[in-house]
Amino acid sequence: MRLPDWTPERKAQPQDLVDAILARRGGSLLNLDRALLWSEPLARGWNVYLKAVRTELPTSRKLRELGICTVALLTGAHYEYHHHAPDFIAAGGTQAQLDALQAFLKTNPRGLPESPLLSAVDQVVIRYAAQMTLDVQVSDEVFAAMRTHFDETQIVELTSAIATYNMVARFLVALGITPEK
Repeated sequence: MRLPDWTPERKAQPQDLVDAILARRGGSLLNLDRALLWSEPLARGWNVYLKAVRTELPTSRKLRELGICTVALLTGAHYEYHHHAPDFIAAGGTQAQLDALQAFLKTNPRGLPESPLLSAVDQVVIRYAAQMTLDVQVSDEVFAAMRTHFDETQIVELTSAIATYNMVARFLVALGITPEK
């Protein structure tokens, strides 16, 4: 990481904040947390917001994780992919699908991810995430495809997950945050 890891000795933070992050993380801080804790308001807001995006949205976890993995691969956010690829698999995805995603994004990330391993819905989510990440603008064609598969709430929730993890990717990459050892 380009910054030293946060420690309570380097910059004291309210114990309730540290405890809330520890609770969400299962008892230990991640490298990302050790960067965020340099700013109390940022760490507090991030913890609440990302918890909602990660665990409180009813829209398909598998599709949210597929969108997040797409963002991670396109932005070079290895930390993000390291944490979210296992979550995609835990949500019902497969390693073969992740391999198909990687192959597609390496060759034609603005194209149509044609693979028998990726359903039509998977392909739409990948195209949507790729356009949001690479171009910011989403074509009318891709948005219309999203509307054929998802209702308004699901579109908002998938869009927020993809947009959120674009923010996370940029934070991770800019600060050089690497996966835990």
